[in-house]
Amino acid sequence: MRITINENELNVEVLGAEGLPVLIAHHGGGGIGSLSEPKATFGPLSDILRVVVFDARGCGLSEGKPPFSHAQWAADIDGLREWMGVEQVLVAGGSYGGFIAMEYAIAYPDRVQAMILRDTSADNSNLARAYENARNQNRIAIDWDNFDRYWKGEIRDDEDLKARWAEIIPLYDFEYDPVEAKRRVDAGIYRHEAHNWCFQHNMPVYDLRSQLPSVRCPTLVTVGRTDWVTPVSYAETIVSLIPNAELVVFERSGHSPQIEEFDKFQAVMRAFLSRVLE
Repeated sequence: MRITINENELNVEVLGAEGLPVLIAHHGGGGIGSLSEPKATFGPLSDILRVVVFDARGCGLSEGKPPFSHAQWAADIDGLREWMGVEQVLVAGGSYGGFIAMEYAIAYPDRVQAMILRDTSADNSNLARAYENARNQNRIAIDWDNFDRYWKGEIRDDEDLKARWAEIIPLYDFEYDPVEAKRRVDAGIYRHEAHNWCFQHNMPVYDLRSQLPSVRCPTLVTVGRTDWVTPVSYAETIVSLIPNAELVVFERSGHSPQIEEFDKFQAVMRAFLSRVLE
């Protein structure tokens, strides 16, 4: 369905019965993400949760009225909470969506019952680590001009964004499958304006480390062992800063344990939810 939140039309899906606790999941990849990933990840939990997935402002099939700032995306989550008619929600996000989930928990602490994070970082230093890891890998040859344009938000148009994403997607998986990677690239929806905003405006000032100790909700932090862009050490930092956080490392995953170790990921989430919802 399409609904208007904060004067911007969002593409939204709701799964699960009325009356269940509400989980709002923010997809990753500002400008390259859509609701398809969180739907596949959290949709199976719709027997115990009312799951809200959506294309963020400027992403997927949603309208793209700027700003595409973290504060605006967090405010849109709260608008969805109000639209659902509940006082509190569980909030979830992977990768860039994890940034927004943490921003929401900090800005709206009374609205968050629990949080699930996946392969994310509390500050922008992971970009320097990503460059280091890219230099030290031997899976693909890097076109450094294109690599720089991607991470600096200097993408020319939507087709340029798709092409640059196709070049680096082999770095993300524990075991690279070129056929599956191409399928994911072709299935994507690319919005270069939101992507450029993320890396020109948001990331240069992104640092939540001083604020995370204020987050009191139970938090599950997950990460793949070989994640090259938000490595395990970044998940460990988040867990060290949030007082009620726990960490699970997926040993046979890169950046996407929710896909690469699907059954285990689902079991870990259900175990966490059984504790926080009892």
